[in-house]
Amino acid sequence: MTRLWRRFKRRPMPMAGLVLVAGFLLLALAGPLVTGDPTAQDYLATLAPPSGAHPMGTDDLGRDAFARIAHGAQVSLQAGVLSTLLAMAVGIPIGLVAGFYRRWLDPVVMRLVDVTLAFPFLVFAVGLAAIIGPSLKGVVLALGFAQLPAVIRITRGEVLAVREMDYVAAAVADGAGDGHIIFRYVLPNCASPLIVQATVAIPAAIIGESTLSFLGLGVQPPTPSWGVMLTTAQQYLGDAPWLAIWPGVMIALATLGFNLLGDGLRDVLDPRSAR
Repeated sequence: MTRLWRRFKRRPMPMAGLVLVAGFLLLALAGPLVTGDPTAQDYLATLAPPSGAHPMGTDDLGRDAFARIAHGAQVSLQAGVLSTLLAMAVGIPIGLVAGFYRRWLDPVVMRLVDVTLAFPFLVFAVGLAAIIGPSLKGVVLALGFAQLPAVIRITRGEVLAVREMDYVAAAVADGAGDGHIIFRYVLPNCASPLIVQATVAIPAAIIGESTLSFLGLGVQPPTPSWGVMLTTAQQYLGDAPWLAIWPGVMIALATLGFNLLGDGLRDVLDPRSAR
């Protein structure tokens, strides 16, 4: 771990991504504790510009934009992490079984994956969210199942490569059972690309949650969400542009941070870049 950290910190862009991700996590976890009620209304301060009392201004109902940004970060974090964990928990076992046993199961699974991959990620997520219904739970389920085909495909591809390695053949010749081979040799050697995939899936899920909420298929008002804030901001772009600027900047920074972090992890965990 020390060697990996030394290699990681020598890369400025991944380190910048780590800082952005740490800031996003701090905002999501600690921000709501210090910003107060995001639904509190002050009709004497509607559409107020950024000031000492309201660092990011207020919206059309006098609600503090900074408090809503902080609570919206929590919603985005929940949607991004939980949907990715759902996709990993379901997709990794399916990919493992399809890649390891192959025979008739692999063609069936991969044809189903190919069909779902024909739909763009957000289009697939919008369709699932419309079926499940608008809520944070619905967003997590929709985004998780929309990410599932990519997780299955990556897992299956890594398993196909690992199962041909000499150490797996040696374990088979030694009489090791399938379960021992999968959990002792195959899965640990597939972990690196799956970790990288998770760091790429989380920002995609953050954008997906914002998109679904913007379209009215995700988190519902008055619950704060960056997508809901952008929906409200449409009506006041001329009078209160900060209502659109702040959630847009937060979405961009959060996704940029996770993507830079994912690129750094990919380089560090790739044995070919060890030099």
